[in-house]
Amino acid sequence: MNLPGIRSLRARVTILATVLVAAAGLLLLWLAWSLVGDAVDAVPHMPPGTIVRVDGVDVDASTLAQHLRTHAVNRVLIFGSLAFCFVVAAAAILAWTFTSRVLLPLREITGTARRLSVESMGERIGEIRSRDELAELAQTFDDMLDRLQAAFDAQRHFVANASHELRTPLSVIRTELDVTLSDEEADEAELRRMGGVVRDATERAGQLVNSLLLLARTDGAGLVMREPVDLAVLVGRAWAAVRAEASARGLRAEFATVAAPAFGDPALLERIAGNLVENAVRHNVEGGWLEVTTTPGPQWSTLRVRSSGGLLDPAAVPELFEPFRRAGVARTARSGAGLGLSIVRAAVQAHGGAISAEPVVGGGLTVTVHLPAGPQGIPAL
Repeated sequence: MNLPGIRSLRARVTILATVLVAAAGLLLLWLAWSLVGDAVDAVPHMPPGTIVRVDGVDVDASTLAQHLRTHAVNRVLIFGSLAFCFVVAAAAILAWTFTSRVLLPLREITGTARRLSVESMGERIGEIRSRDELAELAQTFDDMLDRLQAAFDAQRHFVANASHELRTPLSVIRTELDVTLSDEEADEAELRRMGGVVRDATERAGQLVNSLLLLARTDGAGLVMREPVDLAVLVGRAWAAVRAEASARGLRAEFATVAAPAFGDPALLERIAGNLVENAVRHNVEGGWLEVTTTPGPQWSTLRVRSSGGLLDPAAVPELFEPFRRAGVARTARSGAGLGLSIVRAAVQAHGGAISAEPVVGGGLTVTVHLPAGPQGIPAL
């Protein structure tokens, strides 16, 4: 596999190691040359004019000493240079070889990264032979790929569900238009009926688009505004919007709402209370009940909404916070878009709060939200 980046790093490491060894070798060679010269100079000198016999030849002692000194220094330079060249060459070969072995896991990581695409996110590096920082890098890389794959899968699932939800009202509109236009005897009443159906389908599509835009704005985004808000006031506004619908369905509502301060984006906080109360009414049973309580705290205020409804599997309750999931109804139901609790969770997380849900014995759902009572609980921008 063509990995020029790895080969470039390998070459740079080899050159750096060779240069360092060469510098150290030159320093040692200079030290050896200096020590040999000093050692020869330290040998006691004979008096001037002294004659010594070497191999049957009379030689002046000072000339012999100079010759021995030069010979010793030259041998140090010759053999030292040979050793220097050998050490430098060995260092270059060893650096090139060991660098290749050390960088092998990095080559595997790079190769895996090059082969990855949106369609092939399932490949992983896995266990590598080394147990050093490169192994940690490989594990971190695999963990990142796991998160990316989960994000891509969630995105595909979300887009598929959104397309399905939008297809339903559009299909209704097209069917009504085709049927009415093909009927040459359609009267005013038929046209008015068709207009009502098209209006309802258009309103549903518009609500879905607005919910998607709100979810996109809320999920992972920071807070636009930061103001103190009373949760009890927000609950009152939310109940006023659905009171007529609750009365028509014969629902019994109980409120234990006291002043509970919350700090954050007023629009998002109002949407939290509104979605929870709306869900408690619209996903309730005929003649059912709902309870709403607010509790203040020194750091966190609590909003709890309990309501009757269909039986829920406790294991499936966490899925209700996913987009297009509805409590006790099919995903393609006509009531709502299935984004209410998703928006609530995203808004709560944007405020640094916490949300939980649990089924009610006998049928229904309890949703509990904890929100910061002051600016100390809000995550920084």
